[in-house]
Amino acid sequence: EVQLVESGGNLVQPGGSLRLSCVASGFTFSMHAMNWVRQAPGKGLEWVGVINSGETKLRYRDSVQGRFTISRDNAKNTLYLQMNNLKPDDTGVYFCAPSSWGAWGRGTQVTVSS
Repeated sequence: EVQLVESGGNLVQPGGSLRLSCVASGFTFSMHAMNWVRQAPGKGLEWVGVINSGETKLRYRDSVQGRFTISRDNAKNTLYLQMNNLKPDDTGVYFCAPSSWGAWGRGTQVTVSS
């Protein structure tokens, strides 16, 4: 029932930008804090950032702060991740996930070439 569909990943040069989207369904999206999580090749999940349901609080891991921005459109059940000044270490599969449980979609691949 719960579905999270990430999109927008691509191959980009270092310093480039991407905007990822996550379309959610099967739950009341607007009532949940939403996170972006990523998985680099051969590594485990790494938390990227979170936006609360009221869109008044944003938190990011230190390595992306100032470069990434999370936003949401509750009317469209969609979460966004604007990524600027991308670095090779940002390479990985990006997932969206609610804070209240450990569900996520299939992810979208971001590859930053060097």
